[in-house]
Amino acid sequence: AAKGCGGVWRRAWRRGAGGPSPALCGQRAVACNAGGGAVPAGKSGLAPWVPVVGLEIHAQISSNTKLFSGSQVKFAAPPNSLVSFFDASLPGTLPVLNRRCVEAAVMTGLALNCSINKKSLFDRKHYFYADLPAGYQITQQRVPIAVNGSLSYSFCIDNKMSQIVTKTVRIKQIQLEQDSGKSLHDDTRSQTLVDLNRAGVGLMEVVMEPDMCCGEEAAAAVRELQLILQTLGSSQAVMAEGQLRVDANVSVHHPGEPYGVRTEVKNINSIRFLAKAVDYEVQRQIEELESGGTVLNETRAFDSKLGCTVPMRDKEGKQDYRFMPEPNLPPLILYDAKSLPANMNHQQVVNIDWIHERLPDLPSVKRAKLVEWYGILPEHSFTLLNEDGLAEFFENVVKQTQMKPKKVIGWILNDLLSYLKQHSLTVKESPISSFLLADFLNLLEKKEISSTAAKQVLAELWKGGGKTPLEIVKEKKLELIQDQKELEQICQTVIDGHKSE
Repeated sequence: AAKGCGGVWRRAWRRGAGGPSPALCGQRAVACNAGGGAVPAGKSGLAPWVPVVGLEIHAQISSNTKLFSGSQVKFAAPPNSLVSFFDASLPGTLPVLNRRCVEAAVMTGLALNCSINKKSLFDRKHYFYADLPAGYQITQQRVPIAVNGSLSYSFCIDNKMSQIVTKTVRIKQIQLEQDSGKSLHDDTRSQTLVDLNRAGVGLMEVVMEPDMCCGEEAAAAVRELQLILQTLGSSQAVMAEGQLRVDANVSVHHPGEPYGVRTEVKNINSIRFLAKAVDYEVQRQIEELESGGTVLNETRAFDSKLGCTVPMRDKEGKQDYRFMPEPNLPPLILYDAKSLPANMNHQQVVNIDWIHERLPDLPSVKRAKLVEWYGILPEHSFTLLNEDGLAEFFENVVKQTQMKPKKVIGWILNDLLSYLKQHSLTVKESPISSFLLADFLNLLEKKEISSTAAKQVLAELWKGGGKTPLEIVKEKKLELIQDQKELEQICQTVIDGHKSE
């Protein structure tokens, strides 16, 4: 049976129809489950299908300069303004390895429980793209920087936050490599423009084994990886800016049979689109096989407008990348505390143990601490971490309010987060600061306003205007009356006014 992903699967590929089915477009028909991911039998009534999903994830390393040149790395810079002689592959130019990129890869490998190779090698992978001037990419094919890791991720069953399942996907390897440039296709003029600003930017390619079974699992794994990369600072991992791109390898087979023919869905730039692309592709392959067809070995793209995958190119003939050792780069040698020579200049080497000691708390540890310290539900800790900046916002509010954390989390997740999503804003863009929300919750906790009035106060705070919660309460006359005699007087006035009734 074939095994692996990212060009590692070695199964014979067969030809067959592979266009998008109109009936499938826009649908997500694959349901994840905790027991193994089998999809029920279709029209044929045969044994259930087992989807297999493996991922290749390219993360752009957060570095001031590129992997092998001194060119600056900056998103949305003017086209071709950040291109060195080496990036343009001028004759006589040589690569110089960026230490920061090496450290970022080691840090990421350690966070993903990988074994770090103290000796790794660089290779040339030959292909001729207009946006790759050298005609080859410098990568790590034979001996990558990190191998044999794992990533634990969690997802909800049937969208129920109370039913969270945790799974683990094996990490085959992490390798350093160059990014390519960007081709901009102008259909009106029938021409292609090339921007080489991205050419040579450092990438970490994270290759995951085919341990997942549906779009929801794939999306959860990528989201967890994204959080880890952002926590480490090894990549900003903003998918909208191309800093994190995913290739999904998908196949289906009956239980007990070898893996089926796989397709590769390339360059998915959204976690939501990843889930849709994988689920569509699983269902498409099942329909194709049950109708008597065969799955074509091909590269496909996800059309987000149609909600389906479409063919890009055939992979029937195995592409020969003609890998060869990179002659201009020596082996990459790393050290740990035991192997570091006494007279070695610490500025010129990378110490694995030194990096390991400085790893920050990873998302899984942060979630556990939030549950332990504040007594919140585990599912709430996932929401806090998944929204950028929300955990810090929550902790700041808790520090400034007398309300218990369990009640604070309700106002943040049910009310504030609802406002943010309605207006497509991030936590950092919220017009209600943690200080204002804490001040507002203190009024509620002291019973100076009712829960009904609190909703009105929060709505006014959202509008901005610079007023404090207390000023809004007094202006709108929303305060609760605490004086017993005043309440009795109001009641008596009402009774006196309705004696005739």
